[in-house]
Amino acid sequence: MGNIASRVLGLVRDMVKSYYFGAGAAVDAFAVATIVPTTLFDSLIGGMVNSALIPVFSEYVEEHRDELWGLVSAMLGITVVALSGMILATVVFARPIAMLLNVSGASTPEGLALTVQLMRLTTPAVLFMSIAGVLSGLLYALKRYTYPAFMAAIFNAGIVAVTVVLHNQLDIASMALGWLVGSILQVALLLPGLRDARLGLSFAFSHPGLRRVFTLFMPILLGLVVEVVFNRLISYNLASQTGVGGLSWMNYATTLRQLPQGLVAIAVSFAVLPTLSAHAASERSGGDPELFRATLAKGLRLVIVLIIPATVGLFILANPTVGLLFQHGDFTTADTVMTVRALDYYLLGLPFAAVDLILVFAFYARQNTLIPALIGVAANVAYLAVAAILIRPLGLFALMIADSFKQLFHAAVSAYILRQKVGGLAPYGVFRIMLLTSAAALVMSGTAWATLLASTRLLPPVGFLGEALAVGAPGLVGFGVFLGVIKLLGIEEMNLLWDALRSRISGTSG
Repeated sequence: MGNIASRVLGLVRDMVKSYYFGAGAAVDAFAVATIVPTTLFDSLIGGMVNSALIPVFSEYVEEHRDELWGLVSAMLGITVVALSGMILATVVFARPIAMLLNVSGASTPEGLALTVQLMRLTTPAVLFMSIAGVLSGLLYALKRYTYPAFMAAIFNAGIVAVTVVLHNQLDIASMALGWLVGSILQVALLLPGLRDARLGLSFAFSHPGLRRVFTLFMPILLGLVVEVVFNRLISYNLASQTGVGGLSWMNYATTLRQLPQGLVAIAVSFAVLPTLSAHAASERSGGDPELFRATLAKGLRLVIVLIIPATVGLFILANPTVGLLFQHGDFTTADTVMTVRALDYYLLGLPFAAVDLILVFAFYARQNTLIPALIGVAANVAYLAVAAILIRPLGLFALMIADSFKQLFHAAVSAYILRQKVGGLAPYGVFRIMLLTSAAALVMSGTAWATLLASTRLLPPVGFLGEALAVGAPGLVGFGVFLGVIKLLGIEEMNLLWDALRSRISGTSG
């Protein structure tokens, strides 16, 4: 439910942005202003949470509980010290950084000045985002999932609220201020879940747990430098060179692509990671290795059952979905066409990205971060090669095709190497589930497409009611058909999901 809330509010955030500001130079300037804090966070704490913090914190929860608070306090101390220096440097050098990125929103003196102003508002948010990241890693290790599950939701809610209230006074700067407010709200959200924790800022940087965290994280940092710092900045630069609006269309399409990925892959992977880490630790002590494989297979089956129909459904309903969510205010029909085309190419790689995430988390659970880092470097080199080849004939869409190829490459290599490490998952029915789910999704797609044609003839997609019907009717009919088909095919994962949901609701109400 936390992931649903966060993804819905993420859509609302972009709906607000498209309504008030459209897809022009100001939105491109805001996009580059968020690159720096996002890059800093993803390169450091964001990449560290799942690769090092959760596995190490989980180990301390199981074996060294009394030392856990000292480790987390030391991690918070080093985070505050390191990020404060980086934030200060970014604020001071905001102008040359904006010029280096060379996005369309910063191509004029006015655009450059706006980009610098927005960057100085958004960059301090990385400190609070990073503190929240460390605290969320602790909560996941303690298997207290509720508060961190709503982190993205409260962040997006802060952006939406500030933008709606202050857009007339601050224009696009209201969204930048919302970034800062949302990051502060993240920290405030997590504190009630840590009422029994004995935390503070410690500067005991020689703590042995810190050494273990950074030992695991250093290989990941190599991959993140290529992925986040190098590759992402090149992608933004290439997108900006395709013309004004290219960066905005890419970001709107990315938001929609990330909706099912967040609801499915991220939710399942973060829920499975602590248990995988515990089984891996048990295996190192002579425990049963089948527990790790069985848990991994269960996570993969659930991801497959959910991500395949989500991808197919979003592909069928891409045009009415973009129209319903974004084509209002300053967002034009031409913006819808370009966003839909970008989304279509992104969706080619979505199933592979979802499966790949849980495979990477399986490496992290075994405290092996070097292999995913090396795979990431190779995948990003492949991405840049494909993008460079296709950018001239295909323009902006070369980046989406290259991204989908990268996801396929990364998933295939990760699956092959993991199979060599832990053995195959054939006895657990992963391939069978993939085939059956694909068949059910094929039936669903035909039904959804026919319903879409019928609904648009009955009520043309004009006005909110027509647009909502064009999305809702085929979506509901297609989902109902999918559930019926997987029931006939004997796919049990959906029943497990419903049982878990009913149990959770019953336990909460009780």
